[in-house]
Amino acid sequence: MPSLSRHQLIVLVLLTLIWGFNWPVMKLGVADIPPLTFRMLSFWLGLPFLGLVLWRRGESFTIARAWWPRVLLLAVVNMIVWHSLMILAIPLLSSGRAAILGYTMPIFSAVIGSLAFGDRLAARGWAGVLAAAVGVLLLLWNEMGALGASAWGVGLMLTSAASWALGTQLLRRLHMPVPLLTLSFWMVALTCVVLTALAFGFERARWHVPGTPAVAAVLYNGLLALAFAQVAWFFLARTLPPVASTLSVMLVPVIGVFSGALWLGEVLRWQDWTAVLLMMLAIASVLWPAPVKNQ
Repeated sequence: MPSLSRHQLIVLVLLTLIWGFNWPVMKLGVADIPPLTFRMLSFWLGLPFLGLVLWRRGESFTIARAWWPRVLLLAVVNMIVWHSLMILAIPLLSSGRAAILGYTMPIFSAVIGSLAFGDRLAARGWAGVLAAAVGVLLLLWNEMGALGASAWGVGLMLTSAASWALGTQLLRRLHMPVPLLTLSFWMVALTCVVLTALAFGFERARWHVPGTPAVAAVLYNGLLALAFAQVAWFFLARTLPPVASTLSVMLVPVIGVFSGALWLGEVLRWQDWTAVLLMMLAIASVLWPAPVKNQ
């Protein structure tokens, strides 16, 4: 594994902590603010920051008309479906379980790449898929008979993770002469519009002035989890060794599980402990770089 610079290491640690702690923060926010409204406010708060970074870097905001159908498709699968269904699932699950299920995305991505796009998935990758499936079944352990709210939350979270995974695959394959930061800005802008329409249509009757903890959760999401983290991830994606990025992805649900237990008093059952270990194993199996064979 190539060594990380001090700058890379600091950004990587901050990014992992921000995304990990964001799961209980979102749970706290949606306890007072309707979920789609919470996500809408966060996105509108983060969008100007992304625009400012784009402007300071001297990159164009313009996307040629010919590429807009692809931009719209990428926005739907990467952002709109993922963020809408994920935030609707948060009130139905503990923040720790939501974090574990949300980070099934790399496993879904590996399966979609293999089945739909002909990518080769090694035996260890299929073993990881099996480990993830067992982890999901463990999280459904208490819900299988009743199919209660938590089971619906699991379904919403898995669907959102699968959409994000499909979006990740399409992002790699739909080549466009558009800078990644410009593409991100417009995907976030489109998501802002859709979330606003959904929140106005379905949650307007529940709008009220939120309390201080919920406002703090919106600020955390808009300024840190979206604006800072989005720019930081683009920086790291271009410069980070693959092992380091894999470790970061593996640690996010772990931080989500334990911070939820610490801050929100969520009870961790043996199923949760086992599921998070299985998910870490699954993520490592599909993302960890294969050893280079000596010639």
